[in-house]
Amino acid sequence: MERLKILVVDDEARMRKLVKDFLVKSSYDVMEAEDGSQALDIFYEQKDIALIILDVMMPKLDGWEVCREIRQYSRVPVIMLTAKSDERDELLGFQLGVDEYISKPFSPKILVARVEAILRRTNQLGSEQTLAAGGIVIDKAAHSVAIDGKSIDLSYKEFELLAYFLENKGIALSREKILNNVWNYDYFGDARTIDTHVKKLRSKMEGKGELIKTIWGMGYKFDVE
Repeated sequence: MERLKILVVDDEARMRKLVKDFLVKSSYDVMEAEDGSQALDIFYEQKDIALIILDVMMPKLDGWEVCREIRQYSRVPVIMLTAKSDERDELLGFQLGVDEYISKPFSPKILVARVEAILRRTNQLGSEQTLAAGGIVIDKAAHSVAIDGKSIDLSYKEFELLAYFLENKGIALSREKILNNVWNYDYFGDARTIDTHVKKLRSKMEGKGELIKTIWGMGYKFDVE
């Protein structure tokens, strides 16, 4: 399969190299831009960029301005990198259509895992219709789940939730992030609705429910190790 192109935008050369090295090891083609203006030039020149990793604080044009302009023309997935961990920044990012929001410093391995999760979700890593981990097999096309060969009956949201966990296995997911991705931004209630769905899901999964780990004060992580 043709290697997917990822645009890495950061004014720090050291940060660009770090991210690029890890992405290249995972078989991606990586282009670099050192400021927002250069990023837009590359975006308009290259019509097949699969994903953009975009720093917030940059000269000429900051990440918000770049994202705002790109969103006028494209739904290409965007991961925002920032040294801040301000909730208002994160909210602004989601309002602009940012797919992920990662605060520095971060683990490059986790960044690559999130890149792959987003590309799977947008069907750019091939149309992966089957997910499997820890004896759990999800068939997206048939909307079915089997655990150790035995079918289990899940509601629509329980199915979407379990699929999201498997797509992001090993990654800590906040309740807000789960809501944004599984409920597709259309739920404005209490994030604790996640806890109710996870409780029901674990119960239906019986022993395998233990694979959904609770991260106290944050959310959940699906981990088979």
